[in-house]
Amino acid sequence: MEDKRLTELDILLETHIDLDRQGPGSSEMTLKAMSFIENLDGIQRAADLGCGTGTQTMELARRIKGRTTGLDLFPEFIGVFNENAKKLGLQDRALGTVGSMASLNHKFKKNEFDLIWSEGAIDSIGFEKGLRHWNGYLKKGGYVAVTCPCWLTAERVPEVDKFWGDAGSKLDSIGDNIAAMQKSGYSFVAAFALPEECWTENYFIPRAEKEEEVIKKYAGNALIEAYVENSRYEAELFAKYKQHYGYVFYIGRKM
Repeated sequence: MEDKRLTELDILLETHIDLDRQGPGSSEMTLKAMSFIENLDGIQRAADLGCGTGTQTMELARRIKGRTTGLDLFPEFIGVFNENAKKLGLQDRALGTVGSMASLNHKFKKNEFDLIWSEGAIDSIGFEKGLRHWNGYLKKGGYVAVTCPCWLTAERVPEVDKFWGDAGSKLDSIGDNIAAMQKSGYSFVAAFALPEECWTENYFIPRAEKEEEVIKKYAGNALIEAYVENSRYEAELFAKYKQHYGYVFYIGRKM
């Protein structure tokens, strides 16, 4: 890949494809969210939307007897996803496919799933918009479980608000998101915030290590330097204002 042809998407893929996670989270929090889902053994069809390379999808596939489909826009992530499934002996339970979580009709049928999962992705299309669209692909009584960045306190920090707004994500309160879930055709089941280490040890630190490698690889590339500076700023913001915002897991059930 030549420097002059690098795009922000190229940089994102190169700095994230080898990470265990492409965003904040942990296996412990995935399992905690799963604990709110009744009759896990009875799930025949599940989807993980915006799955990345699928670390959390593999946790689902280990515990769900039916088929779990991982969906992501980036073929590079899906390639790693399917390699990981094979390495773990889960290829019969977990299959990755390329597609958009904003247009599920291109891949799936209405009322197809018992469970729709999504960690760190729904805010890219909008919390309520995503839940409304996905509702049609869940069976009645099926579950949705998603993480979304949101405010944890009543204080709205302008610097944080601007950063996430510029990134295309709108931060709402937990109460607002629960209300949006209910308006979108779900009964509210549970919500809980992800702990700090889901951001730091599990995402920011390994991401920073990979970004240092990329800076050295493409020394002097202004686009990469700006990209990494923005990543560092994101980590600094979280360190400074983590009491005010974070990722929250929301679990709902289609009415």
